[in-house]
Amino acid sequence: QVQLVESGGGLVQAGGSLRLSCAASGRTFSSYAMGWFRQAPGKEREFVAHISWIDYSAYYADSVKGRFTISGDNAKNTVYLQMNSLKPEDTAVYYCAARYPDRTGSWYPEMYDYWGQGTQVTVSS
Repeated sequence: QVQLVESGGGLVQAGGSLRLSCAASGRTFSSYAMGWFRQAPGKEREFVAHISWIDYSAYYADSVKGRFTISGDNAKNTVYLQMNSLKPEDTAVYYCAARYPDRTGSWYPEMYDYWGQGTQVTVSS
């Protein structure tokens, strides 16, 4: 079991930055693939970014590539999503997720076993 708690969301103007954090408790953090997803009103939950500790590889949705960076601190059991050059279309609830055991290529929500409660990100134009 692992518990995930997101923080860092908020309201920001277009072009601004936010850093989301996801603190994990429970099983060994590095046993999980970690991902970020988002869901805008009326839309399905979509993949944003994923990191695997197997090879420390990071994967991104095309819509955020070059603007967002996923990283982690195993000592703090925390994964981060640095979001730069934010756009109004990035507005959504952002969710942290964990998949056990760790796997590369964890693109889809159904691959994940644990979810945080979500944090709202609103980007104004």
